[in-house]
Amino acid sequence: MTQLHPWSRYVALGDSFTEGIGDPDPHSPGGHRGWADRVAEVLATKTDDFAYANLAIRGRLLGPIVQEQVEPALLLRPDLISFSAGGNDIIRPNTDPDVVASQLAVAVNRLRSDGATVVLFTGPDFRTTPVLARSRGKVAIFNENLRAIAVQYDAIVADLWALTELRDSRMWSSDRLHLSPIGHNAVARMVLITLGIANDLRPFDSGPPTRLSWSQARVDDLGWARDYLVPWVLRRIRHQSSGDGIAAKRPHAE
Repeated sequence: MTQLHPWSRYVALGDSFTEGIGDPDPHSPGGHRGWADRVAEVLATKTDDFAYANLAIRGRLLGPIVQEQVEPALLLRPDLISFSAGGNDIIRPNTDPDVVASQLAVAVNRLRSDGATVVLFTGPDFRTTPVLARSRGKVAIFNENLRAIAVQYDAIVADLWALTELRDSRMWSSDRLHLSPIGHNAVARMVLITLGIANDLRPFDSGPPTRLSWSQARVDDLGWARDYLVPWVLRRIRHQSSGDGIAAKRPHAE
């Protein structure tokens, strides 16, 4: 096979976003597919002997991601690393986006130490997302810091903030926090384009979404609060994580 890109070993680090939560697939390890799996599938078709590992675990904050995933990732000898971390920190009250970004910089420096290409992710624009919209300013500050980190360490930025399709509710799962299968596909396509990789992933069909009546929208909001918001708040109070007891779905590069 003709080599169409320079990478042969890809390792994905992060939290639920990279693990693929919101994109259930019984045929994928861990029961979730996600954007990173999609990216790896495309990359694997364009070079021989391609290997992929995914160390991401849902619910992880930046500190545990750095402590648990960075060194194991480097032991896999990757030449391509995607690193999406800090989002769970930013949406929590009283966190400082400048402090989160400084911790991110230390990790990026380490990930770049062996010369691997590192892909970083800005946070998305939550302007239309209930509850998360209040963290929009913090996300914007974090994003500017992240862009400076990318310049400093010669990393690549995959720009979720500029991915305007994510403002469509169909891009998000019923919990309004994780991407839907359509959303994961859109992110995978964006990442591949950012890497300069031609692909056949279908672009989002931006036909008009279903419009709910005011009363139905309020019913949906109440159902969402009961099923997702309250359990999320209770986990924060109890210092629990959705990733407790969960292992990486693809711990080996294969």
